Amino acid sequence: MIFANLKQLFIIKTTIMTASEVFSIANLIAMPMWVLMIFLPKWKVTQWLIKFKLIPLVLALIYAVYIIMTMLDGPALDFGSMESVMELFKDDRALLAGWVHYLAFDLLIGMWMLDQNKQLKIHQIIMAPILLATFMLGPVGFLLFMIIRATKKQSHEAA
Repeated sequence: MIFANLKQLFIIKTTIMTASEVFSIANLIAMPMWVLMIFLPKWKVTQWLIKFKLIPLVLALIYAVYIIMTMLDGPALDFGSMESVMELFKDDRALLAGWVHYLAFDLLIGMWMLDQNKQLKIHQIIMAPILLATFMLGPVGFLLFMIIRATKKQSHEAA
């Protein structure tokens, strides 16, 4: 009974916008945060947004709505094989949830890197492309940051 009411609530609330429209909105929510982090990382507004994780929280809410809808309306979430994940992502809502998951977690990694950089003091000219790589290629940007972080820490220890 509770799950039926919950399902009905999600169906009513989400028929207002299509998954494609929410996809565009999620991108519009994430993009300004990346612009701030890349070009104005020390601005007090950027720092406030990083401190309170406001944008990732909004994205997490969108994710929760769409992943719950997928779970209530579709087959069990099966991540056991590539074929089952491909089947799951044929559902627009599941695909949207997956995309928003990427947006939120890539942003969190970018925010973490900027927090780490308060101690590391990597120049902004180096951090900007790393953040851009994190925005566009997620783990590649993280890998670049970790390499530079290790190098920077090693040079401090040697000094």
